[in-house]
Amino acid sequence: MSEQLNNQDLQDMSDVDVEEETSTIERCLTFESGDLVLYISTNYVIEIINNHTITTLPMMPSYIKGIINLRGQILPVVDIQQLMGKCDPDCPEKTCIIVLDIDSVSLGILVDSVRQVIDIDLNNVRPIPLKRQQKLLNGMVTMEDGSVFMSIDCQALATPQ
Repeated sequence: MSEQLNNQDLQDMSDVDVEEETSTIERCLTFESGDLVLYISTNYVIEIINNHTITTLPMMPSYIKGIINLRGQILPVVDIQQLMGKCDPDCPEKTCIIVLDIDSVSLGILVDSVRQVIDIDLNNVRPIPLKRQQKLLNGMVTMEDGSVFMSIDCQALATPQ
């Protein structure tokens, strides 16, 4: 009987180890904004919409592009590239809005294009060097092909600037 318990205990311990290993892997949506490739956890992503009409609002900061009516819900739309102070007047027209829900705050972010959903090992995410640190970016990861993806800080995005 005690041998059975020991085997069961070993099985339970191995299950815990597997759970700890897989908990560092997060599904993330990758997208482009300007010259950056960014990612955000799919836990925050509600949907991706294209060619939606944005209604501009007077007396708003330049990074607030306006609002959209998404099935009766009014959402602010933020241009993250402008929010980071990186927008070039010659930058291409943004084509996608990623709708997010961050701690019950719904908003859209305007991006150039959406790439794909990938798995990112959070153990491989490194801090951004201080000289390049941005207020909306909280980490970076180097992919196997050598490309670098930057992580969006969702809490900073959802709080008023």
